[in-house]
Amino acid sequence: MPNFQYTAIDQQGQPSTGTVQAGSEAEATSQLRSQNLYPTGIVEQGKGSLGAAGKKAASKARGRKKARGTTGGRIKPKVLMIFTRQLATLIDSGLPLLRGLTVLGKQEPNQVLRGTINSLADSVQGGSTFSESLAQHPKIFDKLYVNMVKAGELGGVLEVVLTRLAEYQEKAHKLKNKIVAAMVYPVIVMFIAVAIVTFLMLFIVPKFKEMFNDMAGAELPKISQFVFGFSEFMMARPVILPNAVWILGGVFLVYLGFQLWGRTKTGRNLVDKLKLRIPLFGDIQRKSAVSRFSRTLGTLVTSGVPILQALNITKETAGNVVISDAINKVHESVKEGESIVQPLRASGVFPSMVISMVDVGEETGQLPEMLLKIADVYDDEVDNAVTALTSVLEPIMIVFLALVVGAIVFALFLPLIKIIQQMQQ
Repeated sequence: MPNFQYTAIDQQGQPSTGTVQAGSEAEATSQLRSQNLYPTGIVEQGKGSLGAAGKKAASKARGRKKARGTTGGRIKPKVLMIFTRQLATLIDSGLPLLRGLTVLGKQEPNQVLRGTINSLADSVQGGSTFSESLAQHPKIFDKLYVNMVKAGELGGVLEVVLTRLAEYQEKAHKLKNKIVAAMVYPVIVMFIAVAIVTFLMLFIVPKFKEMFNDMAGAELPKISQFVFGFSEFMMARPVILPNAVWILGGVFLVYLGFQLWGRTKTGRNLVDKLKLRIPLFGDIQRKSAVSRFSRTLGTLVTSGVPILQALNITKETAGNVVISDAINKVHESVKEGESIVQPLRASGVFPSMVISMVDVGEETGQLPEMLLKIADVYDDEVDNAVTALTSVLEPIMIVFLALVVGAIVFALFLPLIKIIQQMQQ
């Protein structure tokens, strides 16, 4: 039986060379494919050389590697949402899973997702289930995604589950955008206010201060003395740089330290409790957390995931330690054969309407449907709360900015007004 020299690429797109014993070139190709290798050149030993052909094959392998994309990175939720929706549509149209993955892999512009899709296709072709293949890429597909697909495979309704996943991702993305929109406006206004105040203190106020220093005997009002004193403090250079730079640097370090502290167990608990209690924003955080809990649990249970497993996944994706602890107590209660209503009520986090609807859902055997209805209701609540908050914040922040800038301008011109009045008298 002759030997065949070959060049090939593996599942990660890496080129490799070697020798395989087979009866024919076709048999050698089949053996390589069974080893998850994709031959780019095969020559029978003694009848030719891979030489130039090997270089050409290596070039092709590099080109194919680029075409196949890369794996191991992260992608944006919106990109994953589009992929899920497209795959659900293809499978629902009657296209086999492997063929659907191949089609999406060829047209995907995102390098990371393209490489991941091609890796999924290779894994499925090698005999793995789709959920097992997804689990190999935890940075992109979380436990919620993997378990829902697994339930869809077991129930033979993969296209239905993928459609639900796409809808879940779309609504979660929409909800996140609403909350971010509510937070962005005050942050931008505060940044503008700090920038304006810094500019006035460093460049405008010192000019006025020099002018008033030249006017001997001019007594400055208290507000002017404060503004000039603060400007002098910001421009002072205790160590090379002005105090203004050190103040801004200190604020940044405090923010960074707060972020690092918030990642600790104690810090995370306090921060998440504060998020739910802070005025104006706390109500939105609570409603969005309730919506996320209801939609995640409802989507999982509706897709066929066991309730205990669904509660574990929901706990991990809650996004808030307080909510996560409440879900953990629900899990323990259900594990002991009890109702989920009592631990929800004892947590003090969930509104009475949610508890009542869950209670009715349990009694009627329609808990998943009731959870999804709760999620829809609270999505609308968040939308209304964000709209109301934005309408309240806009005038408040504008007035705040006007007061800050107006106070500085008033402090600058008040001495001039007094001097003019004295000259008239």
